[in-house]
Amino acid sequence: MKGISNYTKIGEKAFVKSLFPQIVGHGGSFMFWRLPNSDEKNLIICNTGALMHDEISLEDSKTGFAFAPFDPSQKKLFFNADLIFRFKGDEITDGPDLNNTKYVIKDSGQNPESSQTPYYSTKKKTIAHPGYLELVEASIRKIETGAIEKIVPSKFKEVELPENFDLLKTFYRLCEKHPNAFVSLVSSPEIGTWLGASPELLVSIDAQEKFKTIALAGTLPHSAQINLKSVAWTQKEIEEQALVSRYIINCFKKIRVREYAEHGPRTVVAGNLLHLRTDYEVNMKEINFPQLGSVMLKLLHPTSAVCGMPLEPALDFLQKNEGYDREFYSGFLGPVNYEGESKLFVNLRCIQLFEKSARIYAGAGVTADSDPIKETEEVEMKIQTLTQIINS
Repeated sequence: MKGISNYTKIGEKAFVKSLFPQIVGHGGSFMFWRLPNSDEKNLIICNTGALMHDEISLEDSKTGFAFAPFDPSQKKLFFNADLIFRFKGDEITDGPDLNNTKYVIKDSGQNPESSQTPYYSTKKKTIAHPGYLELVEASIRKIETGAIEKIVPSKFKEVELPENFDLLKTFYRLCEKHPNAFVSLVSSPEIGTWLGASPELLVSIDAQEKFKTIALAGTLPHSAQINLKSVAWTQKEIEEQALVSRYIINCFKKIRVREYAEHGPRTVVAGNLLHLRTDYEVNMKEINFPQLGSVMLKLLHPTSAVCGMPLEPALDFLQKNEGYDREFYSGFLGPVNYEGESKLFVNLRCIQLFEKSARIYAGAGVTADSDPIKETEEVEMKIQTLTQIINS
């Protein structure tokens, strides 16, 4: 950690830029994020490697960061917070004494000066599969059999990284362009590097023990001239969002939770897109259910907004027909027991980084009323949003 003992004097961006190569050079992991509608950023460094869990227990976990794949049967990763830094504006507002030997990043025997930043992901093989338009059409045919109400097919587009690509600058651009999103940069030897700006809260538990989740669905383009109160949603988009809401309510019913507050649906902005959103809140103290967060996390993931409904047949269809492994796209991520709160988001609007290229992931909710061409255009619009940020 040489050269950054006076980190409070050099400002956030310069400090983070100097720190990342040293973390990677010593085999550590980092999670850098900004919560929605906040000007504060947070950095967790894990020196001890990812812990693998079948499920994430919010009540029993130490302070750290969760990162889970789309497939609910796969292991979820948890990174302990060995070091924590907090930033506001260009100032570092809190952090450890880096001169204290117990805070020195664990030495992996590598030379930090020769290390690449960040960790690069390993490309997994894909199988031959139809184009996205054909995948949407196949989804509609499956829905018309009556076995499934909704399917959320996805795709990725691989783009070359510009020669001057700067990971941190891209993170800050995402923060600027997506003020209402959870913006994150996660990098570790176990998962490679992922960058994203998610508009979708999965599970939140605040310091007052209030549980929150949201139903988010439906997509329209947004411009500064649009009045949010007069946005006209189609019946298809209203029904799609209603399916996600019913999915959440059914999860409450399974565990006999009836005392919840429901607000919405309302139109919200996510970057250059609009969505329909309904908020749900439960006072865990009042219903004497301290494990509600972990229980709902297991029930909700993957939500009908990223997989479909009912879950099992929709998941089976996607795994047989998408033609690739989503890995951590549409999984979940976020800080756990951080300052007394846990906030997990669905890993949407995300980019997986390789040495010279990036994969941009996107999907769209398909129902019986879907128009395959419009769904395909929606996905391309989502991908184009992130492509522009990479190339800007």
